[in-house]
Order: sequence, then C-alpha cells, then structure tokens
Amino acid sequence: MQVAATIPSYQHRIYASLFAIAKAKKSTMASTSNSGAFTTIKERVTFEKEIKKSKFIAIAGPISDDKSAMSFLSQVQDPRATHNCWAYKVGDQFRSNDDGEPSGTAGKPIYSAIASSGIDRVMVVVIRYFGGIKLGTGGLVRAYGGVASECLRNAPTCLVKTKVPMGVEVPFDLLGVLYHQVSSDRCTLTTS
Repeated sequence: MQVAATIPSYQHRIYASLFAIAKAKKSTMASTSNSGAFTTIKERVTFEKEIKKSKFIAIAGPISDDKSAMSFLSQVQDPRATHNCWAYKVGDQFRSNDDGEPSGTAGKPIYSAIASSGIDRVMVVVIRYFGGIKLGTGGLVRAYGGVASECLRNAPTCLVKTKVPMGVEVPFDLLGVLYHQVSSDRCTLTTS
C-alpha cells in the first residue's frame, strides 16, 4: 500500500504534516496484527532423547512454504528409522503426519508444540528408532510433543518484520530533515 503526500513549503506545517503521516502510518501498522511480523527460528536445530529404549530425534528448521517444507523433510528424514513424523506451520496453514504411528499420536502433538511456542514458518521432524518397548498412545503423545517442544525451546529465534512501502514528496531543501527522521526510526529510505 503506497501513501503519497504533498507537503506544503511552510516550515512548521512541513514538520507537522511529516510527523502526522508517519504517526498515522505507525498506528495503522500497529493495529493490523503486528503488521505481518512473526517469530521464526534462525537455523536448523536438533534435540535428541531416549524414552524407554526408543531414540527420538527432533529436527526443526525454518521454512517459507509447503514446497520448502517438503524439501526440508526430504533432507532430514531417515529411511532406516521406524517413523519420520512431522508438522509444520506457515501463517494460518499447517500440516502434520503420523507416519505409521496411531492416528493423532505424533503429528498433532508436534504441531501443538509449534503452535504453543509462538514460532511461525517452521517445520519439526521427529525421527523415532523403536527400542522394543511400546509406549501406548499417551506415551507417544508425550514423547513426540515433548521432544518437539524441547527442540523449539532450544532454538535461536528472530523477529521478522515486513516492510511497508510509503511515498512522501518533500521539497529538496527539506530532504535532509526527512533523511534524519527516517533514519532515527530504523526505516529504509529509497529515492526515485
């Protein structure tokens, strides 16, 4: 959304208009669900835990869409493992897979761990090597959800903010004032 404003040549009115536009834009951005900002993980993270002789390895990685999620899955899954269960979340969209475990005992708990962490655009794959002792449905839910949650808790995160283009016309003699104000608000300024 581009906002264009013509600012009059009077000094006081220029400052007032420029700051009014900037403040109006900030309040509009703040009211639109944090302006598309989201928290994600910076890099791939692994967490490993043995539960009743079964080895669980959770691997979390940043993704951008369904295609990158499937690419991440193909990179980290182990065909020798008993199960490669996974879940991912990108905005309001999510998917999960139990990979042969009883329905709802692996993918859903992994997704619940993602949702409760507040992290977005992330995929978690939990690889299980069966150790000979059955865990039961409750045990599987706790195991898959627990290792996914711990993996995300250990992950370094970052806040990603989207850029909102905004156009402003100012007289040449006030360009320095504009540059100063914009740079003090951690904004990016481009000229055209």
